[in-house]
Amino acid sequence: MNVKAILAAKGGDIVSIEPTADLSAAAKLLSEHRIGAVVIRGAGGRLAGILSERDIVRAIAEQGADALAAPVGQVMTRNVTTCGENDSIADIMERMTAGKFRHLPVLRETELIGVVSIGDVVKQRVGEIEQDAEALRGYIQTA
Repeated sequence: MNVKAILAAKGGDIVSIEPTADLSAAAKLLSEHRIGAVVIRGAGGRLAGILSERDIVRAIAEQGADALAAPVGQVMTRNVTTCGENDSIADIMERMTAGKFRHLPVLRETELIGVVSIGDVVKQRVGEIEQDAEALRGYIQTA
């Protein structure tokens, strides 16, 4: 199974924000959409960074409540690990675990086409395991 299957199931909606928006606006956006990270788009809508709940907490821990007025561009992760739609689920799980992050923007060449979270990956894997178990039950019943 690959990333394309996850995007087909969940859709390619991408929640994004401008790098000039403040952290308070980003926190509200995360809360409204019930998500853990937001994509930062730069010129031409290209991926410029990603901002997670952890990034916001880290900024507040370092700067206090004043951090909420800081521009997203000062706090976001700029060196974003991405994946492609043909990457395997096992591969992206390994990247997420090794990098200790929970969200991967999905690129088709340079175009941002979606975001995959660890929750999406777990949901996909559970679905695969349930299908395998059902197939085994059917096989055993007919044997």
